[in-house]
Parts: sequence; structure tokens; C-alpha cells
Amino acid sequence: MRFLIALLICAVPARAEIRVVTDIAPVYALVATVMEGAGSPELIVPQGASVHHHAMRPSEARALAQADVMFWIGPGLAPWLEKPVSTLGADAVGVPLIEAEGVHLLPFREGALFGGGDHDHSHDHGHEDEEASDPHVWLDPDNGVLFLQVIADALAKADPENADLFARNAKQGQERLRKIDAEIDEKLGQVRGVPFIVLHDGFHYFEDHFAIEAIGAISGSDAQTPGAARLAELRAAVPDSRLACAFGEPQSGDKLIQTVTEGLDVRTDTLDSLGAKIPLTPALYEVLLISMADSMVRCLKG
Repeated sequence: MRFLIALLICAVPARAEIRVVTDIAPVYALVATVMEGAGSPELIVPQGASVHHHAMRPSEARALAQADVMFWIGPGLAPWLEKPVSTLGADAVGVPLIEAEGVHLLPFREGALFGGGDHDHSHDHGHEDEEASDPHVWLDPDNGVLFLQVIADALAKADPENADLFARNAKQGQERLRKIDAEIDEKLGQVRGVPFIVLHDGFHYFEDHFAIEAIGAISGSDAQTPGAARLAELRAAVPDSRLACAFGEPQSGDKLIQTVTEGLDVRTDTLDSLGAKIPLTPALYEVLLISMADSMVRCLKG
């Protein structure tokens, strides 16, 4: 009898894990946090690659084509992904996180200079048009908290048997993020008001959330190579700003930073919005936020 029962158990096919893919490493980390104990997602945009201009490899295209659920920020961040996501299978689901109900959106900043300190920290949610908004939404921890719930809800529909696990993981992740948020806010308090610039305007959500805004960016939100007029505008303003720091990025060289700060006593450091140098684990998103705050304090405090 025991032998027969064992045979029957072995004959029951194992339930296949759902296939989940994500666009960038921070989204991967949020999804992996929710999925922990029930599989893990696959990453489409390799760490260190430009999300704005990446060209998918055949293996990445296959992973996307075979996905049951695709979590991504949206076409504003990666326009090249819009068509592949639109051709997902009939039973697959694409979840653009920037379209989530209640997400905090910010408009694009215009020009090379922002004025610094004129931040809007009101956090009104859900009233802006995501198509006309800065797509770097994951850098606001409040959005990260929201995304964990959105991810858990979407995964629960795709894999109902693990719904309780997803909900529990999301709640624990939210609790950790709120704690980290408070710690970062206190840490950055010592350098608020110290002027700095960034290589590309991809950090507005982090700056706005923690009320520590840049005075300008060498290139715009889309990370396109800046024109001569933009560089000249920034270069002319930098000497009078008493600029303390210029932040580059791990995906880019420092040539443009040098162009703007040449001959000036300006410190340099790196801000990594995508986690290019952080191990690809569920903790990446949390480490990313802490690392950005640490870089700011290190460079702005001097």
C-alpha cells in the first residue's frame, strides 16, 4: 500500500513555477523580494547597461517571449521595450509600474539649471500624466513601497497558490523600506542645501523625496549627449554656485564632468540609480537607496 501511494504521489506532475521577467535591476529586486520562496524573476537589462538605449540580446528576447508576467517601469524609461511587451502571449501580463494607481509622478525638469532647493515635497499622488512625467519613479521610496503591493497583487493573480506568501513578503519589504527611508532622511539632513550637479537628470525622485535637490544636470532625463549650448550654460553658472560636488554614474565616463568642472575646486563622486555595482539579490533596491545617500554625504560633506 505504501508503495502504491508513493507511486501515485510521483505520478502527480509538479506545479510549474510562473515565469517572471523584469526590465531593470531595481525592479528585479522588488519582484525578487515578493517572490522569495516561490522562484525568482529574470532580468532583461543587464547591470551596467543603459536602460534608455539597450538592444536586447536573443536570450533576453526569448526570456521576455516566454514570460507569464513582465514587470517594467514603462515606455518612458525604455521605449525600445514597448513593442516586445505589446506582443506578449495571450495569457501573459505586462505590468508598467509607472501606471500604478497612486504612484507619485514628477514632471520633467527643463534646461541645464534647476535653481536647487525649489523642490515640491507635497507628494500628491495619481494626478499627473505618466506619459509626460520623469520615468525614474523607483528612486522615490514611497513608490517602492507602493510597487511591492502592486507586484504582490499581480503575482497573486498569476499564481494564486502562493498569494499568501507574496502578501507576507511584500509587507515585510514595505516595513524595511519605511525604516530605511527614515534613516536616509536623517542622514541627508547634515548636507541639505549644499550645491551639487548630476551627470544626467535621473535622480529627481530621490532628490525631491529627501528635499536635497541638484542645481543642474549635464544631460537631460533621457541621457542624450548634451549640446554645446547646454554645456556652456552650466559651465557659466558653476563658478558662481560654489558647487561642492559633481556626481557621475558607473555606466559613463567622466569626460563631461571634467568639461563642466575643469579648473574648479569641485569634488566628484558617483550616484548609481540602477545598482550597476550591487549584487543582484532581493536586497539590491534597499542597498541602492542607502548607497546613494552615502555617496551624497561623502561628497557633499567633504
